[in-house]
Amino acid sequence: MGYFLVTLFLIQYIRSILQTKAQLPDLDKSLLLIRNIAIALVATFYLSETPDWFSWIWSFFLGGVLYFLFGKEEVKPVRTVLQGIIPYLVLSVIEDVVHLIAPKFYKEYGDYFQIATFFAFALCFVLWFYARKQQKVLLKEREDRLRDEMISKAQKESLEYLVNERTIELTQQKEELQKTIEELKSTQNQLIQSEKMASLGELTAGIAHEIQNPLNFVNNFSEVSVELCQELEEEIDKTEIADADKDYIKGIISDLSQNQQKITHHGKRADSIVKGMLQHSRVSSGEKEPVEINALADEYMRLAYHGLRAKEKEFNSALVTDFDPTIGKVNVLPQDLGRVFLNLFTNAFYAVAEKRRKLTEQGIGADYKPEVKISTKKFDNKLYIRVTDNGTGMPEQVKAKIFQPFFTTKPTGQGTGLGLSMSYDIITSGHGGQLDVETVEGQSTEFRITIPMS
Repeated sequence: MGYFLVTLFLIQYIRSILQTKAQLPDLDKSLLLIRNIAIALVATFYLSETPDWFSWIWSFFLGGVLYFLFGKEEVKPVRTVLQGIIPYLVLSVIEDVVHLIAPKFYKEYGDYFQIATFFAFALCFVLWFYARKQQKVLLKEREDRLRDEMISKAQKESLEYLVNERTIELTQQKEELQKTIEELKSTQNQLIQSEKMASLGELTAGIAHEIQNPLNFVNNFSEVSVELCQELEEEIDKTEIADADKDYIKGIISDLSQNQQKITHHGKRADSIVKGMLQHSRVSSGEKEPVEINALADEYMRLAYHGLRAKEKEFNSALVTDFDPTIGKVNVLPQDLGRVFLNLFTNAFYAVAEKRRKLTEQGIGADYKPEVKISTKKFDNKLYIRVTDNGTGMPEQVKAKIFQPFFTTKPTGQGTGLGLSMSYDIITSGHGGQLDVETVEGQSTEFRITIPMS
């Protein structure tokens, strides 16, 4: 009976501790087979008359079980319990051997053998109890360790999340600071440029005022001199001198009159330049008014077109409008913005006329259709205006200087170089907007106006 109990508890202990049913199914099948064999042996022992040597079958069976289990690497955690069964098995075998070969000795000292076997049997259960207790302690420590690892993992994940969040926040702050620095640099450059332009405006106004008075004298006296030449010529006709002398004197007077007319012509040209300089340097004192932008742009577009047509009768160009009807009225400086439109349209019509002239000289002007387009758009509380032409365009070196005062690409006598510079100041300073230009040399030019609608 002792063999059966030892075998049964051993099998049950191994299955419980190692969880063989879930984790070691092959070993679990072997253990169940061993348990069934043990149950069959004990049933045979009680249900039939068995000889005394039946205990030898139990000894071999238990020894075989121990041998089988010692050979399994999976059973290594419970080998201490297996080793605790060995003393019981050895004492049982010794008791059977003595009982077999020395019956009288066994009869006299058999009680000692039984006591020793009993203690060995009890030792098995003590070892099992102690091992199970140790296993529970180890299991609890393992659970505590796993729980600590989970807590540590959760804290680690929380810290990583906080670090990542902080890193993202710092990155955003860094980007915002960099953007702020760039904006400050841009504002500083604009302030410097505004200061330069203000200083240039004051200088321009001073020079213009100083030039204005002597220029008026030159113009006035040149016109008077022309009239005097005409009177002198009339008086010569009244005198009685040789016709040859009269013709000679009249030739000199004619040359003098032509010289005075040239002085008058160029004096007026210089006067227009001075007035342009004064206009450029003038700070607008007007107040913003609600204005129909589409109507204003259309009016100045046609004004510039007919102004050029008055000078060049053969000039013709398509006028294209693409107005946003939702714009309505916008608070602007109407006279100043009108000057901007007039400058841009005048330049656009000049560009397409110049391109037409060049293509005509090359004999390929018949296929060219001059076109000037104005488009407006309201988006994101901003007003966008585009003035586009398919004229001569500009090279990059010209584009870089186009808004500088006194810079012009027109021939001498046809441009002062102040129109675009003045337009730039009106849009940027007067309206807080932007004036940009995009151009492709020989193909097109587009001026882009952006004005905030506040």
